[in-house]
Amino acid sequence: MSVNQMHLANLDTKKNGKNLKPLFPKQAECSYVSCYCEENVWKLCQDVSVRVPEELDRCFVVFISNPCRTVPLWKQRAGREEDRLVIWDYHVIFLYSIDSKTCLVYDLDSELPFPTFFHKYVTETFRTDQVLKSDFHRFFRVVGAKSFLQHFSSDRRHMKRPDGSWIKPPPPYPAICTSASTHNLDEYINMDADTGPGQVFNLTDFVQRFYKIDK
Repeated sequence: MSVNQMHLANLDTKKNGKNLKPLFPKQAECSYVSCYCEENVWKLCQDVSVRVPEELDRCFVVFISNPCRTVPLWKQRAGREEDRLVIWDYHVIFLYSIDSKTCLVYDLDSELPFPTFFHKYVTETFRTDQVLKSDFHRFFRVVGAKSFLQHFSSDRRHMKRPDGSWIKPPPPYPAICTSASTHNLDEYINMDADTGPGQVFNLTDFVQRFYKIDK
């Protein structure tokens, strides 16, 4: 058993009067379609809302992008080199913030364990912005899972070529739409802090938001 697995096992103990367990014990049982990370995470939110709705307020959706749409992430399954580096236009992950000191990251596209503790995930996936050109700095739009379920929509237009054919095959279920919108994906990918849902953080502030260090 790895250190990460042992720590996760320790979550299955009484704390604050309740049992705390990883939300999705088996990654293989989660809905997943390659190149549709926003919908994969929407499905994770939906699963929590059905199975353990009392935990939904502890869950967050994080869009990772920047104005140039060039964000380097390591340890990604799509990466071809040894360090599994990929430069995405955007990526989306799911966070389960159990308390001020414990946060789990669920990334269905990562080679890291599912889930991985926040600090380990950040260290291995984002590393640091200090050695990167500004065009590659990562920004993070953090949205509550409940809000994301209620308001996110995508008609998958971004995955179609001009002739209407698919760049990548879509998920087998209908497109996610609401009564107010059929497509607002760009509002989430946009990293303008003054517009859009949730809050936008740089890498340093994002880490401080979910990883508290005892002093």
